[in-house]
Amino acid sequence: MKAKEPGFWPLILGLLLFTAGISTAQEGAQALYLRKYQNGLQLYNSSRWHEAAAEFRSAQETAANINDWSQATYWVILSQLAYSDYGSAVRDMDELERTIPNSGYTRDMAYHRGRVYYNLGYFDDALLMFRRYIDSVSDKDIDYADRIAAAFFWMGECLFTMGQFDEAEKFYTWVVDRYPESPKYEVSTYRLDLIKQKKIEAELLALLQWSHEESLRSSEDYQRRIRTYEHTLNTYQKRIDDIQDRIPAYQEIPPEIVIPDDNARYSSLERLLEWAKRLNTELDVMIGERESGGSF
Repeated sequence: MKAKEPGFWPLILGLLLFTAGISTAQEGAQALYLRKYQNGLQLYNSSRWHEAAAEFRSAQETAANINDWSQATYWVILSQLAYSDYGSAVRDMDELERTIPNSGYTRDMAYHRGRVYYNLGYFDDALLMFRRYIDSVSDKDIDYADRIAAAFFWMGECLFTMGQFDEAEKFYTWVVDRYPESPKYEVSTYRLDLIKQKKIEAELLALLQWSHEESLRSSEDYQRRIRTYEHTLNTYQKRIDDIQDRIPAYQEIPPEIVIPDDNARYSSLERLLEWAKRLNTELDVMIGERESGGSF
């Protein structure tokens, strides 16, 4: 058996020490990650979300593998959502999706994006995200029942906010009928009652608008009739004045003036005066009815 070279054993010993050093460093990094991650969870559960986000971010930076990194990033996002930093949350969602397109958090991210878009007022985009989440989860999986019900509820909220009450009603009804144990059951029931009330209000408003328009038409017709009577009265008053100025030259009554009268002794002037008096009486009656609340 050939003897080993003089430098062989020192080399082996060095490799072993190097490997042990790497292993020790990895164990140290993993321990550091776990400590920061656990601290982040405690802060999150205590509603100290800003501190939790900082601790999860630190855990993310010390992660020794991609799984730890994605886990820490996910909780960074949840913390940011908790204190409504939607811009930062979306940026981290994008980073998580770029780095690990099909991670175990991709499905949940669709739901959380939907919440972000809803809070930012992008209701159409939110509807797409909630729909994507629902399509990715089986409604038979009881572990996801509350989240599915919540997704349906938030779809209803998007439509409700946009004033599409009939469509929103369908999603609230779905929650009430299919998920009676969901935390969104009570609020969905409330929304359904509110939609019914809004429909009644809309019907009453339409009725009031129609009544108002009818009133305006009646008022306009009344004003038109008043103006017609006033114009007619003024016209005949002018004719009477003209007759008084030109008697006896004026001998005929205009053919449009027809007064049932069997007494042929009335002169043209007397008949015109009688007609004007009647018009004036009718005008007074109309004005009196209007002032006393009468209508035509």
